[in-house]
Amino acid sequence: MNTNSRKILIISIILSLALGFSGGFWLRPESANNSLKEIKKLINLDDGKPSEVDFSLFWKVYSDLQEKYVDSSKLEPEKVLYGAIGGMVNSIGDPYTTFFEPQNSKKFQEEISGSFGGVGIEIGKRNDILTVIAPLKDTPAYKAGIKAGDKILKIDNKPTDNISIEEAVNLIRGKKGTKVILTINNGATKDVELIRDTIKVPTIEWKLVEKGGKNIAYMQIFSFNQTVDSEFRKAAEEILKSDADAIVLDLRNNPGGLLDSAINLAGWFLDKGKLVVSEEFGNGMRNEFKSDGNGALKSYPMIILINGGSASASEILAGAIHDNKGTRLVGIKSFGKGSVQELEKYDDGSSLKVTIAKWLTPDGISISETGIEPDVKVEIDAKEIEAGNIEIGTPGKDPQLDRALDLLK
Repeated sequence: MNTNSRKILIISIILSLALGFSGGFWLRPESANNSLKEIKKLINLDDGKPSEVDFSLFWKVYSDLQEKYVDSSKLEPEKVLYGAIGGMVNSIGDPYTTFFEPQNSKKFQEEISGSFGGVGIEIGKRNDILTVIAPLKDTPAYKAGIKAGDKILKIDNKPTDNISIEEAVNLIRGKKGTKVILTINNGATKDVELIRDTIKVPTIEWKLVEKGGKNIAYMQIFSFNQTVDSEFRKAAEEILKSDADAIVLDLRNNPGGLLDSAINLAGWFLDKGKLVVSEEFGNGMRNEFKSDGNGALKSYPMIILINGGSASASEILAGAIHDNKGTRLVGIKSFGKGSVQELEKYDDGSSLKVTIAKWLTPDGISISETGIEPDVKVEIDAKEIEAGNIEIGTPGKDPQLDRALDLLK
């Protein structure tokens, strides 16, 4: 299904919630006139109506509400429509498919356009529980010790059981300098008070580490944002000119970002034309994305670090290099956020963020279903982190990095 036809289908489904009322209102002739007056506020009742969908129950319930509810003034047609659409979208059970009413849609589009006021965590849902995917380096959340895998039970004392990811994001983000309290569970439950700040997502850092007579380039990629391609090129050229004998590529706590950047970075490690990732749609159609770089770093022995905060584009890059070259992965299982979302915008200002495809590694592993498993499992004790004995990226204080360095030695 092409993009245009997909958009038409989505719009048709949503507009179908404003269909004609045959079947619903005529079940109660005595109230038909009053209900008709209310329903006339809704327009385009038949536009885009799919023939195979019967909405008679929807209209019957709407009719009964109009007739019987004690305060009919609260039955605003627009709220009924948006509520019905939201219920339809939420019924899918996909935390990444969300309908935004106009006000929230505007806010969402503003937030994805650049830096924002927040606490510096990427969040998702695991087993229907709001969970930290990754804290971003040098942000309020990172400094407060929030870790990948932490469960967020409350936001400012509001339970998170039944809220969407986007609702949670809206509650956590806010004006710089203001306070938000997260109730976190990571074995024990505690309240963490955070002061919002302007969050600018870091991109890449690298340094030479000596181990067993070898110089190893240790490179951390923190996110796949709009600057990662240029910053990676700069780092790669510096590594090529250095005395580096091997590379440790650290994708831990990297929540992902741009798909194109994951493909571009893979091109530095793979021969041209190698499969990086497949995008599989619901109708069985599949797009294949292949490496198109110079392979300048492919000759270096390498280890890739992953953990439960590695998600999305970072999982794609790790999977591509692992499946094509057999490069070993060290750490713990990645988060498993391997799906593609598309944002559909509507004339009234509302929008739909909808999952349209899932990502498969070159070996056909569905990232969203299984995540990426390490070849060498190395866990970090949470108590050691809390005690301040762990410093990510510091040899001797980072067990996962130490194991990678030993394997390369």
